Amino acid sequence: MRIALGLEYDGAEFRGWQIQGKEVRTVQGCLEQALSQVADEPVATICAGRTDAGVHATAQVVHFDTQARRSPRSWILGSNSNLPPDISVLWACPVAPTFHARFAALARRYRYLILNRPYRSALQHRRVAWCCQPLEVERMAAAARYLLGEHDFTSFRAQNCQAKSPVRTLYTLQVQRQQDLVLIEAEANAFLHHMVRNIVGVLLAIGAGERPVQWMREVLTARNRALGGVTAPAAGLYLVAVRYPEEFGLPAVEDRQSHAHRRHR
Repeated sequence: MRIALGLEYDGAEFRGWQIQGKEVRTVQGCLEQALSQVADEPVATICAGRTDAGVHATAQVVHFDTQARRSPRSWILGSNSNLPPDISVLWACPVAPTFHARFAALARRYRYLILNRPYRSALQHRRVAWCCQPLEVERMAAAARYLLGEHDFTSFRAQNCQAKSPVRTLYTLQVQRQQDLVLIEAEANAFLHHMVRNIVGVLLAIGAGERPVQWMREVLTARNRALGGVTAPAAGLYLVAVRYPEEFGLPAVEDRQSHAHRRHR
């Protein structure tokens, strides 16, 4: 059977999603250990998006193949009983053999949270980025519009990005303020390594008045990572939705998109 799962996790204490050895704590390592106990056999998982160290998720999607016959409820409760408190399985369902958590995804959505006030937070420091300079959201939103559509995002990919092509289609890039929080929402067919965090780095410089709005277009067309901004901290980034064709019948995980920022309001 092929099973799909929905996860949420606090990435602060993980070295990212991907297994990196027995001594390194990763989301994939903890999840596979828990699932293997429920299945009573080794389980290997594939995720929709490999998150970096310190990055969170409210709607990560994974799939795995197993000979074990368990109900969705058993997969959920059994996995959660064996998982650490910073990972939780939200739903489970059997899927067609053609389902693939990564390659079947039509789009992924990330949200970046910036605490924008003069003083840092003691309670949210691992769940938001902090910017003490006042940010002009209108300038950031204007700059974001330059990135909509299909582009070569070389200037926004990490130096060690392994993607074969830097071309991606950005469907949404919105910037809004909710009191002390600035929320940046990005949806694309796929993302390059550090792409969202590098985009946020440019937006922060523009919002703080350090660069003109047009600098976003200049960075994009340069196709040179060295000419871009800083990479924004991992703590503010959340994977909040993955969209699949309706034929697979997955739960409406979009309902959980706002969990990441509602707890900070």
